Amino acid sequence: MKTEQKESRLGKILHDMHSVLVAFSGGVDSTLLLKTAVNTLGKEQVLAVCAVSPVMTREEQKEVRQLARLIGARLMVLEGQEMLNPRFLKNDKRRCYWCKRDRFRELKKTARREGLLYVIEGSNADDLGDYRPGMQAVSELGIRSPLLEAGFTKKEIRSLSRRLKLPTWAKPAAACLASRIPYGTRIDEELLNRIGSAERILHKAGFEQVRVRHHGNIARIEVLPGEIKRLLDPELKKRITKAFHRLGWQYSAVDLEGYATGSLNRCITTV
Repeated sequence: MKTEQKESRLGKILHDMHSVLVAFSGGVDSTLLLKTAVNTLGKEQVLAVCAVSPVMTREEQKEVRQLARLIGARLMVLEGQEMLNPRFLKNDKRRCYWCKRDRFRELKKTARREGLLYVIEGSNADDLGDYRPGMQAVSELGIRSPLLEAGFTKKEIRSLSRRLKLPTWAKPAAACLASRIPYGTRIDEELLNRIGSAERILHKAGFEQVRVRHHGNIARIEVLPGEIKRLLDPELKKRITKAFHRLGWQYSAVDLEGYATGSLNRCITTV
């Protein structure tokens, strides 16, 4: 199916819903979904809801508000409750399930209070190819995924976002800060803040796509393969290593494979 056909199908899916609450993170997918929902249903029939918590960086929280204003969408910001859930903090391989289950339960309650018929989220066809236990919670709770239903891939979402002049069209892939912590290592707010600070240092050094994976006293740095050489520049390497020491890691390691989505999922069979 061509992208134009998928776009038409997406519009019909949203039109038939009449009113929606959009789970909004400010990422590429949910931004396109929000824009299309507003264009299709009108501002009054759409509510963007973002649940903020320590797993989300300060920059992401700020960008959510900016994007909602740009699109002209109503925005509600809620406090995420995952840090109160012992099963999430335990950080086993079901971590994302517990987070999504709690979050979407709250969004369904909000939709009912606001008189909105559906809760929708931004999963796409490419998300079916990775380990994503959160998708089970989405299915169990009856949350709709219009981009997935219409068959959109990530590449097509970026292409349509560019055509709609959304600033997120080239935004690097994002994931919550908890995804930097290996399964089996307990999550706490101090560790999340430390990881966020470390990635902020790399962004300020000019690296756009980064991950800092926490492995005890080691920080494993992922950047795009083409940027590894620059990361190893002696002066820059010294500056970053010193900053990471101050944040609490004894060692800083560069992953020679470079950035990879869901790299910590490789070890789930051992958890």
